[in-house]
Amino acid sequence: MFTKLKQFKDLRDQGKKMQELLGHESASGQAAGGKVVVTLDGNLTMSGVAIDDEMLSTANKQKLESAIKDAHADALKKIQRIMATKMQESGFKMPEL
Repeated sequence: MFTKLKQFKDLRDQGKKMQELLGHESASGQAAGGKVVVTLDGNLTMSGVAIDDEMLSTANKQKLESAIKDAHADALKKIQRIMATKMQESGFKMPEL
């Protein structure tokens, strides 16, 4: 039982270290030919959105909504790749419970 508690504490400590490490990372995703850009940090918080003025019209509403979702998905894929790489580089391992 004490072994399990130690594993849990070690996992929690590793998680905190990873959160600090990843907090400094960021990735931007683009859509609509670069007219919409979304930036996420390593904690998956959206830290920026840039929308070209051309996209800001009622006629482009659906296109803009779709572009925001696509840019977010693109940024999410990129930051997840960065997170996986950082976790491997740091030796982060899930304990066997």
